[in-house]
Amino acid sequence: MSFKIVGAIIGYMSSGGVGAVIGFLIGFYVDYISNGESESTPRNQSNHQYSSNQSYQSHPVDFKNSLLILIAAVMRADGVTLKSELDMVKAMLLRTYGEAETKVLLLRLRDYLQQNHNLTEVCRNLRNRMSYSPRLELVHILFRISRADGEISRAELTLIDQVASQLGISTPDYLSLKAMFVTSADSDYKILDVSQSATEEEVKKAYRKLAMRFHPDRLNDLSESEKKQAEEKFHRVQAAYENIKKKNGWS
Repeated sequence: MSFKIVGAIIGYMSSGGVGAVIGFLIGFYVDYISNGESESTPRNQSNHQYSSNQSYQSHPVDFKNSLLILIAAVMRADGVTLKSELDMVKAMLLRTYGEAETKVLLLRLRDYLQQNHNLTEVCRNLRNRMSYSPRLELVHILFRISRADGEISRAELTLIDQVASQLGISTPDYLSLKAMFVTSADSDYKILDVSQSATEEEVKKAYRKLAMRFHPDRLNDLSESEKKQAEEKFHRVQAAYENIKKKNGWS
């Protein structure tokens, strides 16, 4: 069994959906390192550490640090570190990693909140070492943390926009994901990736396409974390479709 599947199972059992996603992403890195990086990286090459005013470099990439750096960037984007955001991150880390390691990670997060990092390089390394689906789920985590206080500030949204772009997330996928967290008059249309002038047939076609992609009956080959996230998206797609039908009086 691959490390990403093991990580997802352990994470899901300890902290539900968020833990499963993080466990899967970390396991993905272990699999990648075991299968590729170990052959290309000299054994005596020491890992570069993260510090302020220093470029992000790591061989192999330390996913935990990458995650903490991005979380810190989102938390400090609007100039205010809210307790609700910190509590959510702490709970997520505690249930995923346990008390001892969480203390270490929170201290590291505290340092990162006071430092500036080259997010472009962080995202470039993640993009080079992660497949598309885990990168999309990483953006999902950032959205959930930024909305811990009930709303996402403009500064946080701008930063997540930039991170998603640098991670190589496609515009339609990003706008669809964003619409699940940022409510607007056309959120339902963005989730389905159709215009507000779309016909009933066009909306139905878009819904069927996404419903097939995320339907629980088609998720047997996915990890537990991927299943959980896909099911959440499936229910949101369903809701968007029903809202559009109701608004237009379609049966």
